[in-house]
Amino acid sequence: MDFSAKLDEAIARLHEEGRYRTFIDIERQKGQFPHAIWRRPDGTEQPVTVWCGNDYLGMGQHPVVLEAMHEALDATGAGSGGTRNISGTTVYHKRLEAELADLHGKEAALLFTSAYIANDATLSTLPKLFPGLIIYSDELNHASMIEGVRRNGGAKRIFKHNDLDHLRELLAADDPDAPKLIAFESVYSMDGDFAPIEAICDMADEFGALTYIDEVHAVGMYGPRGAGVAERDRLMHRIDIINGTLAKAFGVMGGYIAATAKMCDAIRSYAPGFIFTTSLPPAVAAGAAASVAHLKTDQALRDLHQTQAKTLKLRLKGLGLPLIDHGSHIVPVIVGDPVHTKKLSDMLLDGYGIYVQPINFPTVPRGTERLRFTPSPVHGPQEIDQLVHAMDALWSHCALNRSELSA
Repeated sequence: MDFSAKLDEAIARLHEEGRYRTFIDIERQKGQFPHAIWRRPDGTEQPVTVWCGNDYLGMGQHPVVLEAMHEALDATGAGSGGTRNISGTTVYHKRLEAELADLHGKEAALLFTSAYIANDATLSTLPKLFPGLIIYSDELNHASMIEGVRRNGGAKRIFKHNDLDHLRELLAADDPDAPKLIAFESVYSMDGDFAPIEAICDMADEFGALTYIDEVHAVGMYGPRGAGVAERDRLMHRIDIINGTLAKAFGVMGGYIAATAKMCDAIRSYAPGFIFTTSLPPAVAAGAAASVAHLKTDQALRDLHQTQAKTLKLRLKGLGLPLIDHGSHIVPVIVGDPVHTKKLSDMLLDGYGIYVQPINFPTVPRGTERLRFTPSPVHGPQEIDQLVHAMDALWSHCALNRSELSA
């Protein structure tokens, strides 16, 4: 076989479909977020405003976080020195796990190098702990959850997105004595819609199932202490396993689960994705702990975040753009064609210094390709004005339809 030719064919298919992903060189500027520098392929530089970052609250630049990281770096050096069970457990890791357990009102928390790994490792390990486990997974769950469920070798059932009737039908069709777990997200990142958490918990109680929630796009941003939508809705005590990230609203890196001490101990002891992975650098753990602790008390920042998101949605709706609005902080504008989506993204960057990556299949279904904007507390009136004016001009230039989508 001509392996090189096969690679050429695979990459060419992505180009033909308008789905080839291009990475651009961005240099964030300390204290200037969301402003950054784009280094063009020709070596020139252009100021840009980042509108697609997941540092939702700008905590990656916060002085409290940076100070904690500097202190830990000066005290311990760069790396952790190994896996958690060999030499990679430090006071910084333990402190961060304690902060996270407290945040979610759980007995314990367990750190991973990313929320992807936390989902994959946990969901693929649970059938080892509960033989015969059946996992009921929302069809729009993140790829990390899908992969963990797929790899675990156990039984799985996929229910239609947020469809409680379908979930009930699947649960009722299985052996009442089989161990069960319902896996879902609190905020789905592509459309920005919320899960019916309370109703899912009610159903889990009825059928004796465990509950597993991914709060990746909610931790730091929802609830009186930033623990997520389950905290906002006063339902954390009804969730058995909470998954979260340190790389979005908390502005650093890493992922975790929070649960009972016994559950965390079992995952720690059985999950290869935890056992055989070098732990987070102490400086990263220190910065994350500082961010979590700070956001437990900074409701004003959360409020401003929601205000900016509402403002941007209102302005884009005023242009008649096809915007999906489920009341969350995520602002998706549907283009519906991968080539047009990429063209819009390129024109925003080249002509207006606005950086937003196109989102295409397989991240979203074909025909729903989009630009997804993630406003933050530091996207002020000037940045919002610039974006709205650019979208107005380019939408007309590309001759795209202006038709509001009902959420």
